Amino acid sequence: MSTTTVPRSLDLSRDDLPGLAVAVLLCEAVGASPAFVTRTGLSTWYVALNRPAFTPPNWVFGPVWTFLFFLLGVAVYLVWRDGRGTRAGRIALGAFVGQFALNVAWTLAFFGQQSIGGGLVVIAALWLAIAATVVAFARVHRGAALLLVPYLLWVSFAGVLNAAIWTLN
Repeated sequence: MSTTTVPRSLDLSRDDLPGLAVAVLLCEAVGASPAFVTRTGLSTWYVALNRPAFTPPNWVFGPVWTFLFFLLGVAVYLVWRDGRGTRAGRIALGAFVGQFALNVAWTLAFFGQQSIGGGLVVIAALWLAIAATVVAFARVHRGAALLLVPYLLWVSFAGVLNAAIWTLN
């Protein structure tokens, strides 16, 4: 068993601000990038789908994802900062990149390819990848892992929504 203490708090100082800003901006940019490719899918194809009654209004998704990508940026910065040069840090950052790639892939599958079933497969893999990332982050910085929980919950909801849309269409 390791004798090192895994940080729990969001212990940030002024020295962290440049790296934190870069991490947050990168997460926001990468997270938003598929929207530029799939914008027409949202305005035409998606609105024509049969959707369950619990579907949020379209305007909710932008602010929610913006907030979640902010949390991802803070979390990945903390893991990068505290896990640099460690095996646990490399594993956690690798898991993060993998889940982020699946996040982008879901948007491209669901909206870009207009594949509800393909989106369902990708979001199931995404959910597993986020769960693995939470575990990997917890080994480096527990506070960073906790920052991913709202993301996991939102993707859980998105998965249920994706499945319901698949069933209705």
